[in-house]
Amino acid sequence: MVSAADPGENRTSVWLVAKPATPVRRRTEAPSGLDRERITAATVRLLDADGLTRFSMRRLAAGLGVTAMSLYWYVDTKHDLLELALDRVLGEQSLPAGPYGSGGPYGSGGAGWQDGLRDLARGYRRVLAAHPWVAPLSAAYPDIGPHARAFDAALQRLMDATGLVGAVRTGAHLAVRQFLHGCGGAVRRAPEDDFCLALDVLITGIEARAEAGTKTTATATATADA
Repeated sequence: MVSAADPGENRTSVWLVAKPATPVRRRTEAPSGLDRERITAATVRLLDADGLTRFSMRRLAAGLGVTAMSLYWYVDTKHDLLELALDRVLGEQSLPAGPYGSGGPYGSGGAGWQDGLRDLARGYRRVLAAHPWVAPLSAAYPDIGPHARAFDAALQRLMDATGLVGAVRTGAHLAVRQFLHGCGGAVRRAPEDDFCLALDVLITGIEARAEAGTKTTATATATADA
């Protein structure tokens, strides 16, 4: 069993430990037909079917037709496996690639990053809705797997396209991150229209700060040239 936020004490993320996906030692004794990819896929299916609180290595092993100890050839702990499952489902989302703004794939007139952010946020919400266990695991474990890093890189590109700099850019980035993670607990309760409205309010606020920054820069330049 694992609780909603039970990452264990003094553990290291699976992404920071070099452990081969296939056991190196005594390969002939490794369970036949198993690999980390298959185990991770089965973990996702079990979490989707039974939820996070009912997850156990014993139940997972039973579904795979192996002993629970067989799984430890591929992961050190159940927490490692939960991290792998978390990053796997984050990879289901298609990420906007940019470039943004005029001439970009989301339209012209400087509106590219807005549509890109809408795509990113709605895609993340779909992942949360399809896999309710993702939100509590994201709060319990560091999001540093390859798909999580790709998501953050896409968000960083969007923030770059806003034109915000310094503390204002940092604040906007934090606001978006908190919005996305905060919607996890309410994703099944809040209608899609309400989510989109809240997202539009957030985007409008970022636009306003970007426009204010542009005006301030223009005024400063004009004053310097006078």
